[in-house]
Amino acid sequence: MKKLLFTSLACMLMPLTLWADGWPANYGGVMLQGFYWDSFSDTRWTKLEAQADELSQYFSLIWVPQSGKCLNSGSMGYDPYYYFDQNSAFGTATELKSMIKTFKSKGIGTIADVVVNHHNTDGWFTFPAETWQGATYQLLSTDIVHNDDGGKTLTQATTDGVSLSANYDEGQDWNGCRDLDHKSANVQTVVKAYERFLVEEMGYIGFRYDMVKGFCGSHVADYNDAAGIEYSVGECWDGTGTIRNWIDATSKKSAAFDFPFRYTVRNAANNNNWAALGQKNGSDWPLVSNSYESGQYRQYAVTFVENHDTQYRSASEPLDPIKQNVAAANAYLLAMPGTPCVFLSHWLDYKQEIKAMIDARKAAGITNTSTYSNEFSSSLDYINVVKGSKADLSVRLCSYSPIPADTKTDRVLILSGEHYAYYLSKKAEIPFVDKASGEYEAAFQAMLTAVSETADAQLVYTTDGSTPTATHGTRVASGTKIDISADCTLTVGLLVGGAITATTQRTYTISQFQPYSFTVYVNADKAGSAWSAAASTATSPYVNFWTWGGDGTHAPTNTSWPGDRVTTTATTADGKKWITRTYTMNSNKDYVNFVFSVGTGSPQTVDVNYVTRDSYLEISSTLSGNKYTVDDVSSTYTTGISSPLTATPAKHHEGIYAPDGRKVRDGNTTEGLPRGLYIVNGKKVVVQ
Repeated sequence: MKKLLFTSLACMLMPLTLWADGWPANYGGVMLQGFYWDSFSDTRWTKLEAQADELSQYFSLIWVPQSGKCLNSGSMGYDPYYYFDQNSAFGTATELKSMIKTFKSKGIGTIADVVVNHHNTDGWFTFPAETWQGATYQLLSTDIVHNDDGGKTLTQATTDGVSLSANYDEGQDWNGCRDLDHKSANVQTVVKAYERFLVEEMGYIGFRYDMVKGFCGSHVADYNDAAGIEYSVGECWDGTGTIRNWIDATSKKSAAFDFPFRYTVRNAANNNNWAALGQKNGSDWPLVSNSYESGQYRQYAVTFVENHDTQYRSASEPLDPIKQNVAAANAYLLAMPGTPCVFLSHWLDYKQEIKAMIDARKAAGITNTSTYSNEFSSSLDYINVVKGSKADLSVRLCSYSPIPADTKTDRVLILSGEHYAYYLSKKAEIPFVDKASGEYEAAFQAMLTAVSETADAQLVYTTDGSTPTATHGTRVASGTKIDISADCTLTVGLLVGGAITATTQRTYTISQFQPYSFTVYVNADKAGSAWSAAASTATSPYVNFWTWGGDGTHAPTNTSWPGDRVTTTATTADGKKWITRTYTMNSNKDYVNFVFSVGTGSPQTVDVNYVTRDSYLEISSTLSGNKYTVDDVSSTYTTGISSPLTATPAKHHEGIYAPDGRKVRDGNTTEGLPRGLYIVNGKKVVVQ
């Protein structure tokens, strides 16, 4: 133990060099942690890619889970097995590359989760051999630190006649996977190739290093140099001194998550004690604090208030979440210096508020190196003033309801919510709208504010996308709330001295979710004799449906494995018989997961996850382990058309057609049609 602690300290205290910084100075971007624990639905690469337009308006970086293939198909990625095979629980390598490319085209950089402290094995010592650019890379037993798993690995190695590295772990041990010896030339070769692959082949622009307390920070510097990346952040889960020493050990080639910041916010939010925001967590000041020791590290501080290791997971894994005042915690996060990292769960639950907070951060020009001062501190009311490049943004956390009026005359209220308020200094000279662009489920009011040092400044707005002028649009006073009840593009102009001096635009969509039904069709003709009871030629075909997921309403009626024996059948135009069942989606976050089987549950299929639409699923004869794989052939049956309808003659756009090309009605009105899929004006329309 003494040797371990001494070695770790030696790594932390390595001298600095004049190498490039691992995080840009004066950086104004905001990062999104694009996952939470078990976020296999919300973090699917295809689902994230579909949100690129929206995300790009607010985030410059998105950190995604470790994307290499794991032995466990349902892994979050922290037990890596393959480096160069990027088919994971979140999607295929092709989908991942497409997502990263799309993000890049929209101005979002994707941050890879790099887990190289430890590596999973098949058994105790078997690592996969992988090939990239004509070279083969494989970790060896001699790449495992000598004292791995507290000596258990050495005991097994002695039994098996296998050799380990002579080097001891440079940092903390992690049980469950083999800890790698980063002094090993082979480990360095493999990791550098892996990181080059992530950049050159997959398109990542930076790395988040997992569990950096397990190996020396100097290796992170070497790896970053080899990959040539600009963004690097380490998970150094500790107090301020240890984190600063680790950043120094990387020669400041990496930033670090500001764990003390997270803990001060947690303390304040959970205890309704806002004064805690200006205090230490134990003996630790946040990296972004005003203390002399920490202020110089603001550039390298990635701040956050929740992540996948602190969130509430279940009653058996409550962990250490923020239990209340979540919106207020994010308001503080997004007003302060450092690079804020928003947690995906918070983004999904408080999206429009977080958007507006980021709008305010951008309006003030706050960066990772901005300075701030405390204006007022008590357990019930706390105010920090943060100096941005464009204006000062004052963030107020307050337990009074309503929040008392502000007494300062050099700033104006632009945004408020439960226990928080933002004030922008009047020198900003902009119109501000407190409701961010996006989709809303119901009509709402937007507050328009003239942020100007001109006392009689007014606002002129339009809702048709046109540019307001002194004579065009509706003129209102600062602080006016206007009704938004339909889709529109709101443009607001700041009217000073008879002229529009600045404009702000928001685009709104009102779209209330409507529950809908979809049907799953299952066929096992190709699965072989083991599935004969489910085949279309069987006398009484059936399939067991085991279902779960989504909002929790999709469990089988028979709650014991293997679930419900489904016998309802449907026959498609090609004569194939399908076992069918229909489900209802109750929200835009809802979905259903499936396992299909026959008999008492064996044979069974792999998991089929996140189904939200009509799906035709064929059980194949291919096995993954001892489970049958499933092919989604929906594209064959949901259109019944071999080429896109838009490529057919115009007459096919006149009327309503069935998926197999039959015309079922003149005109374009679907009212009264049976539930199902139709083609109207060249587009698929679902009639519920």
